[in-house]
Parts: sequence; C-alpha cells; structure tokens
Amino acid sequence: MSSDNKQSSTGFVPYVPSSKSLPELTLLAILLGIVLAVVFGAANAYLGLKVGLTVSASIPAAVISMAILRGIFRRESILENNIVQTMTTAGEAIGAGAVFTLPALFLWDLKPSQAMIAFIVLTGGFLGVFMMVPLRRLLIVNEHQNLPYPEGTACAEVLKSGETGGQNARLVFFGFLVGGLVKALGDGLFLFKTEIETSIAKMKNAVVGMDTLPSLLGVGYIIGPRIAGQMIAGGLLAWIVFIPMISFFGAGTTQTLFPADQPISKLDAWGIWSGYINYIGAGAVAVAGLITLVKTLPTLVRSIGDTARGIRGSSMGGGGLERTDRDIPLTSVILGVLAVVLIIAFTPVTNVGVIGAVAIAVFGFLFVAVASRIVGIVGSSSSPVSGMTIATILFVTVIFKMTGLTGTGGMIASLTVGAIICTALAVAGDISQDLKTGYLVGGTPWKQQVAMMIGVVASSLVIGFVLVVMDASFGMGSRDLPAPKGVLMKIIIEGLMAGNLPWDLIFLGAATAVVIEFLGMNSLVVAVGLYLPVHISAPVMIGGMVRWLIDRFSKEEPLRKARQNTGTLFASGLIAGESLVGVIIAALIFFGWMSPEGQVILENQLVSLAVFLGVTILLLAVSRRAKTMES
Repeated sequence: MSSDNKQSSTGFVPYVPSSKSLPELTLLAILLGIVLAVVFGAANAYLGLKVGLTVSASIPAAVISMAILRGIFRRESILENNIVQTMTTAGEAIGAGAVFTLPALFLWDLKPSQAMIAFIVLTGGFLGVFMMVPLRRLLIVNEHQNLPYPEGTACAEVLKSGETGGQNARLVFFGFLVGGLVKALGDGLFLFKTEIETSIAKMKNAVVGMDTLPSLLGVGYIIGPRIAGQMIAGGLLAWIVFIPMISFFGAGTTQTLFPADQPISKLDAWGIWSGYINYIGAGAVAVAGLITLVKTLPTLVRSIGDTARGIRGSSMGGGGLERTDRDIPLTSVILGVLAVVLIIAFTPVTNVGVIGAVAIAVFGFLFVAVASRIVGIVGSSSSPVSGMTIATILFVTVIFKMTGLTGTGGMIASLTVGAIICTALAVAGDISQDLKTGYLVGGTPWKQQVAMMIGVVASSLVIGFVLVVMDASFGMGSRDLPAPKGVLMKIIIEGLMAGNLPWDLIFLGAATAVVIEFLGMNSLVVAVGLYLPVHISAPVMIGGMVRWLIDRFSKEEPLRKARQNTGTLFASGLIAGESLVGVIIAALIFFGWMSPEGQVILENQLVSLAVFLGVTILLLAVSRRAKTMES
C-alpha cells in the first residue's frame, strides 16, 4: 500500500483500482450518511456557537460507518464507508457556515424563518460542490505529490485499516458516552457546576476561570499545544491585562463611557468584557482574518492561473474516462451554478438582488479556488474562511450602501451574501478533503459529489431548527452561547452601515492583531482567544497540554502517531457526545420540558474541577494505551 503513494500522479494506483467495482452509492450508505450528517452538523453547530471553532468529522464518521456497515450489516465495501464519511462532512460544513454568520440575524432580533436559513446554507452548499468539481483533477490528481490534504489522507488510512474499525469505533463511542454523561449531569441534572472561576489578589477585576466541559478539552487535544497556547495567550491578555488596566484607569470616574451602560467603577470583570473587550476582540479578529487572507494572496493568484489552465486542459465529460476519474459533467456544473445564482438573484427569500448574486458568483469561485488549495496544505481547520468571509462582507456592504440599499434591508442582504460565501467555502474545503480520500481509496468522484449534495440537503433542512432552539434556550451572544463569529459579522456590518461603533476600541484591537503578527504568532488564533472569555481558552489549553505530553514521552514516530490517532478518536467522541447532549438540553428547554436555570446540587467548585481532571486523566490514559497496538 505504501508504494502507491510513491508513484506519479498519472500512474497512481488507488487501493481499489478503477477496473474493480464495489458497492458505493448504495441506499444503506445514503441513509447512514444522512443520519451522521445531521448528527455531526448539530454537534458542530453547538461547538461553533460555544467556541467559534468546528472540528473535522471525517475520521469519526469513517470509524462509525465501518462499525455499523461491517459490524452489523456485514458489508465489506470500503467505498460505501467513503460515501458515508463524505456525506457526514457535509453536515459539519453546513454547521460551520451557519454558525459563523447567521447568529447576527438573531442578534438583530429578526427571527429568521426556517425557509430563509435553509435557503442560504443550501445555495451556499451547492455552490461549494459545483465550483469544486472543475478543480478536482487539477488539485487532487495533478497536484497529488504537492498537496497532501492532511485530513483526507488520514481518513483514507483509517478506511484502509478497516480491520481495526471495531476497536477504533469503541474509542469514539466511549468518548461519546463520557462527554454526553458529563454534560447531562452538569448542565442537565445540575449535579455540579460546569464553570469555575477565581480572582487574582491585588489586581482589580483580574479573573481566571474555566468551563469544565469535555468538548473544549477534546478541541485542545485535536488542535495541539501550539495553537491552544496561542489561544489562551489572547485570553490572558484580555482577562489579566486589559480588564484590570481598564478597571484601574476607570476606578475614579462616575461617567458612563460608550459603549458600556454603566461607569467603569461599577463594572465587574464580565461587565468590562461585554462593554469594552468585545469590541477590542472584534477589531483584532477582523484584522487578523484579513492578515491571514493577505498572506495567502500569492496562493490566490497562483490558484486562479492554475485553475484557468486546468479547466482549459481538462475534459469534464464522463465518456472514455476510467471510473476513478469521472466527475459530474462540466455542462451540468455550469448549468447548476447558473441556476443557483439566478435563483439567488430573483428570489424574495433573501432579497440580495442581481448585485448580491453577481458578488456571490465572483467571490464564490475566486475564494473556492483558494480554499480548496489551502486546505490541501494546512488542513481545513487552518483555512482562512473567516478572513475571506469578512473580505466579502466588507465589499458587498459598501456596494449596497453606495447603491442605496441601507438600513435593516442592507444589513440583511450583506449578511446573506457573506453567509452563502462562508458556507460555500466550508463545503468546498471539506469536499476537497473527501475527494482526496476517494482518490487514495479508489472512490468514484461523481458519486462522492452527488453524496455531498445529498448531505448538504439533509443538513440544511435541520440546521435552522438547531439555531432557533439554541437561541431560544440560551440566547445568541450570551455568556452561555457567545457565537463569536456571528457577533463579529454583526459588528462589522453595523459599523459600515451606520458608522456608530466605538472605533477607538476596534482600532485598538486591530493594532493588537498587527503587533501579534509581528511577534511571529498566528494573529487570528490569538485574536480569537482575546475575543472569547478566558474560561473557554483554559480547557482548550489543558487539552493541548495532554497532546504535548503524548508527543513528549512517545519517542518513536510510529508509537507517537498511534497515540495521537487514538487520542483524536476519543477526543472526537468527547466533542460529539457533549455537543449532542447540549442540543438535546436546548430542545428540552425550548419545548418547556426543562428550566434553563436550576439549583446546583454540589456547588463546590472543587467537584467540577475534579470531574474535569478525571476526564483529562482519562484522555491521557486512553491515548497512552495505543502502545499495545504498536506493530
């Protein structure tokens, strides 16, 4: 198997050669894919609203798929499993596109309809798939040796090692049960607190705390110590530098300074965070996102040229091509894009008009080309989707304002364009990884592309309900549900349309992002930590420390990889389990079957800390057990 990857792109032989046909886009695979797409879409929506990040669903989906199809239904086709994981990532991408933008509609108290939400993410998802089709042969096949697509390659290895699927599946399900149980006991039955906090002596309003949630621990393990460390650096900068400093200089004032609604002398740490740090963080995230985008400009320009040459030199039809090289026909792709753009232009559901539709078409293909190539190098989690979405929103908001579309209507139109682009980029990045997986295992591209669209449809019909339930239960932008990316989009659009933002604070955040970038750190990661409460960054950092311990004390590379993969599967289960129980709790609150506030039985913070440390030790122990699988 290892020799396959050493061949040239033209002579590459996948795990299942093109001459061999196995069951692939079957009814069973489609049904299982739809279920997992909805489940992981809801889980990622919760996580995105909580921490502003989503995690890849491909590997857990592949493991679960193998456990069900092989273990229960005795199906032996690796290509069926590939279809299931492809559809599952559609749910993850739709969740990301929705929660990074659409919470702004709830914050404006507009109560968007299910039809509006579904239309936005559905059109964005279809565009993401359609626009990626002409790029597949160029990026996946011709650039096989140069673009590793890390998640896609890792998922292919998981699928090829399907004989260990039973043990891997048990890891995911074990993590799922642990994460779900902790969430149910903490936020469902109110057995213990899920947040701890303490002040720092001699520093007014200096506070450190932690949300003791397994999902955040899992996120930290997956992203690793470097990114987690930079994220908490931003949180500490806000909570033990900026907040105490504002408290010190404002201690003697009796006047209320905009945008807070009380004098600084009367505000606690959380009041200063919501009144001032929010805007500093928003400025930092916005500029850091644009910095990330500017850094990718050489790739952007190169991608446009390569894409144009690739399209001119490729035949997109299915005739005469091998099974493993057949895409959806180019004619169907062009007609599909035109149909979606025209529907967007003239539908009354979103009212973005021809200007908005043209902007979606132009920015869509431009940024899809960039996103599809970038995820091949750095992976989906590091793709500058936020930066590209912000750039789109900045442009279209100014255009709408110049053409007279202002006020609430202009803000909704600007956000809609940004949301469609954001969803298209998320879907394009994920299907790029999926097509890499398919290329390695021998999947049929057009079947994966169709499967992705089915997953997009299924997820789009559910994601609106998830957002409505979460807003009604916890409140978008609240302490329990910060919705950081959605709040950021709201701030940017409002500022451009009305010009009534605290620009001094936003420029302070922007300058902070520039300084961080010059220090050699990832300004976007630090800015996100600055924007979010430190209570979220702290457990992420602990997860990163567990990953560091695994790497530090695993001397041999094979053993280190085995332990990393084992921990990643368990961490993915923690995230999915807690996130889904969080969605269930929100639904119970929404339907009036449960109160959002309850009397905590064990109020001592040490109980919450002990539970979290227990899960942390369990993650470390499970990861280290991989030594028994060493070969």
